[in-house]
Amino acid sequence: MAAYTAKDVSELRQRTQAGMMDCKKALEENSGDMDKAVEWLRKKGIARGENRAGRTASEGKIVAKTSPDGKAGAIVELNSETDFVARNEVFGQTADRIAAALLADGKSDGIVASAEGAPLMSATIDDAATLAESLKQFTGTIGENIVLRRYARFGGAGAVGAYVHHNGKVGTLVEVAGITGEAGQQLARTIAEHVTAGVPTVPVAVTRDDVPAELVERERRIFTEQAATSGKPANIIEKMVVGRIDKYFKEVTLLDQPWVRDDSKTISDLVKQAGAGVSIRRFARFQIGQE
Repeated sequence: MAAYTAKDVSELRQRTQAGMMDCKKALEENSGDMDKAVEWLRKKGIARGENRAGRTASEGKIVAKTSPDGKAGAIVELNSETDFVARNEVFGQTADRIAAALLADGKSDGIVASAEGAPLMSATIDDAATLAESLKQFTGTIGENIVLRRYARFGGAGAVGAYVHHNGKVGTLVEVAGITGEAGQQLARTIAEHVTAGVPTVPVAVTRDDVPAELVERERRIFTEQAATSGKPANIIEKMVVGRIDKYFKEVTLLDQPWVRDDSKTISDLVKQAGAGVSIRRFARFQIGQE
Protein backbone atom coordinates (compact mmCIF):
# COMPACT_ATOMS: atom_id res chain seq x y z
CA MET A 1 0.00 0.00 0.00
CA ALA A 2 1.34 3.41 -0.97
CA ALA A 3 2.55 5.61 1.89
CA TYR A 4 0.84 8.63 0.34
CA THR A 5 -2.54 9.67 -1.08
CA ALA A 6 -3.75 11.54 -4.15
CA LYS A 7 -4.21 14.55 -1.85
CA ASP A 8 -0.52 14.35 -0.91
CA VAL A 9 0.46 14.36 -4.59
CA SER A 10 -1.74 17.41 -5.19
CA GLU A 11 -0.24 19.26 -2.22
CA LEU A 12 3.31 18.47 -3.35
CA ARG A 13 2.50 19.75 -6.85
CA GLN A 14 1.18 22.99 -5.34
CA ARG A 15 4.28 23.43 -3.22
CA THR A 16 6.82 22.68 -5.95
CA GLN A 17 5.07 23.11 -9.32
CA ALA A 18 6.62 19.76 -10.32
CA GLY A 19 4.84 17.25 -12.56
CA MET A 20 2.48 14.62 -11.20
CA MET A 21 4.73 11.64 -11.93
CA ASP A 22 7.73 13.42 -10.41
CA CYS A 23 5.69 14.13 -7.27
CA LYS A 24 4.59 10.50 -7.03
CA LYS A 25 8.19 9.37 -7.41
CA ALA A 26 9.37 11.82 -4.75
CA LEU A 27 6.76 10.59 -2.27
CA GLU A 28 7.58 6.95 -3.03
CA GLU A 29 11.30 7.54 -2.51
CA ASN A 30 10.65 9.26 0.82
CA SER A 31 7.93 7.02 2.28
CA GLY A 32 5.31 9.74 1.97
CA ASP A 33 7.25 12.36 3.97
CA MET A 34 6.18 15.68 2.42
CA ASP A 35 9.15 17.82 3.49
CA LYS A 36 11.68 15.18 2.43
CA ALA A 37 9.88 14.86 -0.90
CA VAL A 38 10.21 18.61 -1.48
CA GLU A 39 13.93 18.42 -0.72
CA TRP A 40 14.31 15.37 -3.01
CA LEU A 41 12.71 17.25 -5.93
CA ARG A 42 14.92 20.27 -5.36
CA LYS A 43 18.07 18.15 -5.26
CA LYS A 44 17.04 16.62 -8.58
CA GLY A 45 16.59 20.10 -10.02
CA ILE A 46 12.92 19.36 -10.70
CA ALA A 47 11.69 22.10 -8.37
CA ARG A 48 13.60 25.38 -8.05
CA GLY A 49 11.91 26.53 -4.90
CA GLU A 50 8.94 25.90 -2.70
CA ASN A 51 5.55 27.55 -2.90
CA ARG A 52 3.62 27.00 0.30
CA ALA A 53 0.34 28.32 -1.06
CA GLY A 54 -2.36 25.76 -0.60
CA ARG A 55 -1.05 24.37 2.68
CA THR A 56 -4.10 25.86 4.37
CA ALA A 57 -7.33 25.59 2.40
CA SER A 58 -9.07 28.69 3.77
CA GLU A 59 -10.28 32.17 3.01
CA GLY A 60 -10.44 35.13 5.34
CA LYS A 61 -9.12 38.55 6.15
CA ILE A 62 -6.00 40.11 7.66
CA VAL A 63 -6.51 43.15 9.89
CA ALA A 64 -3.80 45.24 11.56
CA LYS A 65 -4.02 48.18 13.96
CA THR A 66 -1.49 50.45 15.64
CA SER A 67 -1.87 52.76 18.63
CA PRO A 68 -2.02 56.54 17.97
CA ASP A 69 1.43 57.02 19.51
CA GLY A 70 2.88 54.19 17.42
CA LYS A 71 4.22 52.32 20.44
CA ALA A 72 2.10 49.21 19.94
CA GLY A 73 0.48 47.30 17.12
CA ALA A 74 -1.57 44.18 16.48
CA ILE A 75 -2.35 41.95 13.51
CA VAL A 76 -4.87 39.09 13.24
CA GLU A 77 -5.87 36.50 10.64
CA LEU A 78 -9.55 35.55 10.75
CA ASN A 79 -10.51 32.62 8.53
CA SER A 80 -13.73 31.61 6.83
CA GLU A 81 -14.58 28.81 4.44
CA THR A 82 -15.38 31.00 1.43
CA ASP A 83 -14.28 34.34 0.02
CA PHE A 84 -17.94 35.37 -0.13
CA VAL A 85 -18.14 35.32 3.67
CA ALA A 86 -14.69 36.92 4.03
CA ARG A 87 -16.00 39.92 2.09
CA ASN A 88 -19.09 40.16 4.32
CA GLU A 89 -19.28 43.45 6.23
CA VAL A 90 -20.04 41.75 9.55
CA PHE A 91 -17.05 39.44 9.07
CA GLY A 92 -14.82 42.48 8.54
CA GLN A 93 -16.24 44.19 11.61
CA THR A 94 -15.57 41.08 13.68
CA ALA A 95 -11.94 40.99 12.55
CA ASP A 96 -11.62 44.69 13.42
CA ARG A 97 -13.00 44.13 16.93
CA ILE A 98 -10.59 41.26 17.54
CA ALA A 99 -7.63 43.36 16.40
CA ALA A 100 -8.76 46.26 18.60
CA ALA A 101 -9.11 43.96 21.62
CA LEU A 102 -5.65 42.53 21.02
CA LEU A 103 -4.12 46.00 20.67
CA ALA A 104 -5.69 47.04 23.99
CA ASP A 105 -4.31 43.95 25.75
CA GLY A 106 -1.01 45.20 27.16
CA LYS A 107 -0.17 41.74 28.54
CA SER A 108 -0.06 40.15 25.10
CA ASP A 109 3.28 40.25 23.28
CA GLY A 110 4.83 38.35 20.39
CA ILE A 111 3.57 36.06 17.66
CA VAL A 112 0.97 33.39 18.38
CA ALA A 113 1.18 30.90 15.51
CA SER A 114 -2.00 29.05 16.51
CA ALA A 115 -4.81 30.90 18.25
CA GLU A 116 -6.56 27.70 19.32
CA GLY A 117 -6.54 27.67 23.11
CA ALA A 118 -4.49 30.88 23.24
CA PRO A 119 -5.18 33.52 25.96
CA LEU A 120 -6.91 35.88 23.52
CA MET A 121 -9.66 33.30 22.98
CA SER A 122 -10.70 33.80 26.62
CA ALA A 123 -10.83 37.59 26.32
CA THR A 124 -14.21 39.33 26.37
CA ILE A 125 -14.79 41.26 23.16
CA ASP A 126 -18.60 41.37 23.18
CA ASP A 127 -20.15 42.53 26.45
CA ALA A 128 -20.94 39.09 27.89
CA ALA A 129 -19.10 36.70 25.56
CA THR A 130 -15.52 35.55 25.29
CA LEU A 131 -13.89 35.59 21.86
CA ALA A 132 -14.25 31.79 21.62
CA GLU A 133 -17.97 32.02 22.43
CA SER A 134 -18.47 34.94 20.07
CA LEU A 135 -16.86 33.10 17.16
CA LYS A 136 -18.96 30.01 17.91
CA GLN A 137 -22.12 32.11 17.80
CA PHE A 138 -20.97 33.80 14.60
CA THR A 139 -20.32 30.40 13.04
CA GLY A 140 -23.90 29.37 13.80
CA THR A 141 -25.30 32.59 12.39
CA ILE A 142 -23.24 32.73 9.21
CA GLY A 143 -23.37 29.00 8.44
CA GLU A 144 -19.61 28.65 7.98
CA ASN A 145 -16.79 27.75 10.31
CA ILE A 146 -15.17 31.02 11.46
CA VAL A 147 -11.73 30.61 13.03
CA LEU A 148 -9.13 32.99 14.42
CA ARG A 149 -6.05 31.30 13.02
CA ARG A 150 -3.14 33.37 14.39
CA TYR A 151 -2.23 36.79 15.70
CA ALA A 152 0.65 38.98 16.87
CA ARG A 153 1.11 42.01 19.10
CA PHE A 154 4.29 44.10 19.35
CA GLY A 155 5.15 46.98 21.63
CA GLY A 156 7.67 48.44 24.01
CA ALA A 157 10.90 48.76 22.03
CA GLY A 158 10.38 51.91 19.99
CA ALA A 159 7.78 52.16 17.23
CA VAL A 160 5.40 49.80 15.44
CA GLY A 161 4.05 50.06 11.92
CA ALA A 162 1.69 47.93 9.87
CA TYR A 163 0.67 47.47 6.28
CA VAL A 164 -2.15 45.33 4.85
CA HIS A 165 -2.61 44.84 1.11
CA HIS A 166 -5.83 46.32 -0.26
CA ASN A 167 -7.35 42.86 -0.78
CA GLY A 168 -6.98 42.03 2.92
CA LYS A 169 -5.21 38.77 2.10
CA VAL A 170 -1.69 39.62 3.27
CA GLY A 171 -0.28 42.01 5.86
CA THR A 172 2.75 42.67 8.05
CA LEU A 173 3.48 44.12 11.48
CA VAL A 174 6.98 45.52 12.13
CA GLU A 175 8.64 46.78 15.30
CA VAL A 176 11.72 49.00 15.18
CA ALA A 177 13.96 49.99 18.09
CA GLY A 178 16.06 53.10 18.72
CA ILE A 179 13.49 55.45 17.19
CA THR A 180 10.03 56.67 18.24
CA GLY A 181 7.33 59.09 17.17
CA GLU A 182 6.18 59.79 13.64
CA ALA A 183 9.60 59.03 12.12
CA GLY A 184 9.66 55.62 13.81
CA GLN A 185 6.11 54.80 12.74
CA GLN A 186 6.86 55.73 9.14
CA LEU A 187 10.04 53.64 9.04
CA ALA A 188 8.22 50.62 10.49
CA ARG A 189 5.34 51.05 8.04
CA THR A 190 7.72 51.36 5.07
CA ILE A 191 9.43 48.12 6.08
CA ALA A 192 6.04 46.45 6.64
CA GLU A 193 5.02 47.43 3.12
CA HIS A 194 8.22 45.87 1.76
CA VAL A 195 7.73 42.61 3.66
CA THR A 196 4.10 42.40 2.57
CA ALA A 197 5.13 42.72 -1.08
CA GLY A 198 7.39 39.67 -0.70
CA VAL A 199 9.83 40.91 -3.38
CA PRO A 200 12.28 39.43 -4.28
CA THR A 201 11.08 36.81 -1.76
CA VAL A 202 9.41 36.69 1.62
CA PRO A 203 12.10 37.16 4.32
CA VAL A 204 12.39 34.53 7.03
CA ALA A 205 14.45 36.58 9.51
CA VAL A 206 15.76 40.09 10.19
CA THR A 207 19.47 39.17 10.26
CA ARG A 208 21.55 36.26 8.98
CA ASP A 209 22.09 35.04 12.55
CA ASP A 210 18.33 34.77 12.96
CA VAL A 211 17.79 32.44 9.98
CA PRO A 212 16.90 29.01 11.45
CA ALA A 213 19.89 26.67 11.34
CA GLU A 214 17.78 23.83 9.93
CA LEU A 215 16.84 25.95 6.90
CA VAL A 216 20.49 26.81 6.22
CA GLU A 217 21.50 23.16 6.58
CA ARG A 218 18.75 22.06 4.21
CA GLU A 219 19.88 24.55 1.57
CA ARG A 220 23.51 23.45 2.07
CA ARG A 221 22.57 19.81 1.43
CA ILE A 222 20.65 20.73 -1.70
CA PHE A 223 23.40 22.97 -3.08
CA THR A 224 26.09 20.39 -2.30
CA GLU A 225 24.30 17.60 -4.17
CA GLN A 226 23.54 19.88 -7.11
CA ALA A 227 27.17 21.09 -7.30
CA ALA A 228 28.47 17.51 -7.08
CA THR A 229 26.91 16.74 -10.47
CA SER A 230 29.24 19.31 -12.08
CA GLY A 231 32.20 16.93 -11.79
CA LYS A 232 34.42 19.70 -10.42
CA PRO A 233 37.04 19.11 -7.68
CA ALA A 234 35.92 19.10 -4.04
CA ASN A 235 37.58 22.46 -3.27
CA ILE A 236 35.74 24.12 -6.16
CA ILE A 237 32.46 22.52 -5.12
CA GLU A 238 32.92 23.92 -1.61
CA LYS A 239 33.43 27.43 -3.02
CA MET A 240 30.31 27.01 -5.17
CA VAL A 241 28.29 25.97 -2.12
CA VAL A 242 29.61 28.89 -0.05
CA GLY A 243 28.58 31.25 -2.84
CA ARG A 244 25.10 29.76 -3.06
CA ILE A 245 24.63 29.97 0.71
CA ASP A 246 25.66 33.63 0.64
CA LYS A 247 23.11 34.26 -2.11
CA TYR A 248 20.46 32.41 -0.08
CA PHE A 249 21.12 34.63 2.94
CA LYS A 250 20.76 37.76 0.81
CA GLU A 251 17.42 36.50 -0.47
CA VAL A 252 15.82 35.56 2.86
CA THR A 253 17.41 38.03 5.31
CA LEU A 254 15.32 41.19 5.58
CA LEU A 255 18.25 43.57 6.11
CA ASP A 256 20.03 42.21 3.02
CA GLN A 257 17.05 42.52 0.69
CA PRO A 258 16.85 45.28 -1.94
CA TRP A 259 14.06 47.71 -1.07
CA VAL A 260 10.95 47.02 -3.15
CA ARG A 261 10.54 50.74 -3.99
CA ASP A 262 14.17 51.36 -4.93
CA ASP A 263 16.38 48.33 -5.50
CA SER A 264 19.52 50.48 -5.42
CA LYS A 265 19.02 50.52 -1.64
CA THR A 266 18.77 47.65 0.80
CA ILE A 267 16.53 47.57 3.85
CA SER A 268 19.74 47.90 5.87
CA ASP A 269 20.40 51.21 4.08
CA LEU A 270 16.95 52.50 5.10
CA VAL A 271 17.59 51.61 8.72
CA LYS A 272 21.04 53.30 8.72
CA GLN A 273 19.55 56.44 7.18
CA ALA A 274 17.05 56.60 10.05
CA GLY A 275 19.89 57.25 12.51
CA ALA A 276 22.51 55.66 14.73
CA GLY A 277 21.21 52.95 17.02
CA VAL A 278 18.09 52.25 14.96
CA SER A 279 17.30 48.58 14.30
CA ILE A 280 14.51 46.25 13.23
CA ARG A 281 13.49 44.20 16.24
CA ARG A 282 10.97 41.79 14.68
CA PHE A 283 8.20 41.34 12.13
CA ALA A 284 5.14 39.17 11.56
CA ARG A 285 3.81 38.52 8.04
CA PHE A 286 0.46 36.79 7.63
CA GLN A 287 -0.97 35.65 4.31
CA ILE A 288 -4.25 33.82 3.83
CA GLY A 289 -3.59 30.24 2.73
CA GLN A 290 0.09 30.19 3.66
CA GLU A 291 2.11 29.25 6.72
